[in-house]
Amino acid sequence: MNLIERVKNIILSPKSEWEVIAAEKSTVQDLYVNYALILVAAAALAEFIGRSMVGFSVLGAHFRTPMGSALVGFILRIVLTLAGVFVLAYIIDALAPSFGGEKDIIASHKLAVYSSTPAWVGGLLMIIPPLGLLGILFALYGIYVFYLGATPVKKVPSDKSAVFTLVVILISIVIYWVVGLIVGSFMLAGRFAV
Repeated sequence: MNLIERVKNIILSPKSEWEVIAAEKSTVQDLYVNYALILVAAAALAEFIGRSMVGFSVLGAHFRTPMGSALVGFILRIVLTLAGVFVLAYIIDALAPSFGGEKDIIASHKLAVYSSTPAWVGGLLMIIPPLGLLGILFALYGIYVFYLGATPVKKVPSDKSAVFTLVVILISIVIYWVVGLIVGSFMLAGRFAV
C-alpha cells in the first residue's frame, strides 16, 4: 500500500477504494505505524506551526501559542488521536453485530483508520489557522467515507449502514471532543504562563 495513493483514493474514489481495502490483508501495527501515525503527525505538525509560528488575529490583536505549550499540544494531539481511533475501532467492532455486521477487529481498525483520512488531511490546513475551519468540511466528508466503508469492510447491510454510521459518529464526536478539550487546555494554559 502506497500512502499517497491510498490517501488520494480514499478521498477521491472512496467507494471503489473500500473494496480494495476490504480484500487487503493488514495488521493493526501496519495500519497505525505506516499510515495513521504519519497522517496524524503531519496534521499535528501543521497545527503546531500554525499556532506557534504563524498565529492568528482577533480584533486587531495577534496571538501565538508559546512554543512549550504548542510542543506539548503536538505530542498530545498525536497520542490522543491515535488512542481515540484505536478505541473507536473497538466500539465499531462491538456495535457492528447489532446492525447485522461482522465482528472482525482488523476490519474495524481499517474502517476507523481509513475513514479518518479526510479529517487528517483537512488538519493540514491548520498551518494557516483561519483555514483550519475548512478542516471541518473534510471531517464531515469523513462521515460519508465511513458510511461507504461500513458495508464492504464490516458487512453491515446497506439498509442499516446509515444508522450504524450515525451511532458510531455520535460516539466518535464525544471521543474527539475529549481529545480536543485535553489538548486545548494544555495550549490555553501555556498562554497564561508567566
